[in-house]
Amino acid sequence: MQVFIIYCHPSEDSFTAEVRDSFIAGLREAGHSYVLSDLYKMQFKSDLSEEEYRREAYYRRELPLPRDVAGEQEKIRASSALVFIYPVFWTDAPAKLKGWFDRVWTYGFAYGENRGMPQLEKGLCLAIAGNSLAYFAETGLGEAMERAMIRDRFFDRVKSGELIIFEETSRELPQRDQNRARHLKRAFEAGRDL
Repeated sequence: MQVFIIYCHPSEDSFTAEVRDSFIAGLREAGHSYVLSDLYKMQFKSDLSEEEYRREAYYRRELPLPRDVAGEQEKIRASSALVFIYPVFWTDAPAKLKGWFDRVWTYGFAYGENRGMPQLEKGLCLAIAGNSLAYFAETGLGEAMERAMIRDRFFDRVKSGELIIFEETSRELPQRDQNRARHLKRAFEAGRDL
């Protein structure tokens, strides 16, 4: 299976990077191939230009796409699965990843009539969070994250979507180190079993 990984974290010295690497190790063990877009290393532009806004707001698919957006769409077309790996910032993905959706999910590709985006087999989100799963359940924020990523951003663009939250990973938490091996094993298994 060809997997397109969209990775979004500003630092290589992060647990999110460890999760990415464990996930990729699992993919390799299973014989999957992958392509990686590291949004920070690519310096992916996350804000819509006025021209992009006009294309989307007025459903003008004849207006050209920026080269970086067209490149990301080609990676999607060549893949069977999309995987997003990111830290949770204020109950959502980082702004750069949100901007990726704003720019890459264009009219005529991800929505609208005659969509050019194929329906992919799988969509997966690996979200690295400081809070506990109990906190996300009690507050309803876990459901909000799932609604945004799975039900809105994936919607019918994938046959099946899943959000995995890696809990209690804040540096100040003593359980961070206790959770490390369990989380990295889970990331590896998610890649292997994709």
